[in-house]
Amino acid sequence: MDLIARINQHFLDSMQAQEAARELLAAPTAVAAERVVAALMGDHKMLACGNGASAADAQHFAARMVSRFEKERPGLPAIALTTDTSVLSAIADDYDFDLVFSKQVRAIGQPGDVLLAFSPLGNSANVIEAIYAAHERQMTVIALTGADGGKITELLSGDDIQLNVPATRAARIQEVHLLLIHSLCDAIDCILLDGE
Repeated sequence: MDLIARINQHFLDSMQAQEAARELLAAPTAVAAERVVAALMGDHKMLACGNGASAADAQHFAARMVSRFEKERPGLPAIALTTDTSVLSAIADDYDFDLVFSKQVRAIGQPGDVLLAFSPLGNSANVIEAIYAAHERQMTVIALTGADGGKITELLSGDDIQLNVPATRAARIQEVHLLLIHSLCDAIDCILLDGE
């Protein structure tokens, strides 16, 4: 087994996924940034959710908004719905794990807020339930998915945006999701701080 060749292939595969995503997702990512800024300027907040590595992505996005990305600015209101173990375990125990995000969206989401929903294959039941809840609360959904977009593709409408990575391997999708998070954070800062 040639480990160096395997590692090199990971880099090549990642670059190919990023290039394919760049061609498809630059414009909708810019629109997503504009929607987030419009929500923020209307005194609304962002909620983010996902499972596993996507939970970490939701937390990473919220951290970059509340703290900062690369430029100094006041904190922006963003909450990762993946972090409160007492809330998550209570909902999972009292109700069902599929409701761990939707119960939170219904409790703290307001009309005009934005939900960032991470699901690499687009089929995470608890993320799907969060999207239903966001629609009930008249929130915009920005869904970060991959492959064929899964069931989430069918749920999106109106002002919702899907950033669907054209890759099938979860690792490649998640790598591009991280790049999309950074691109989104940078675009938000650019609009807010530079007036573009």
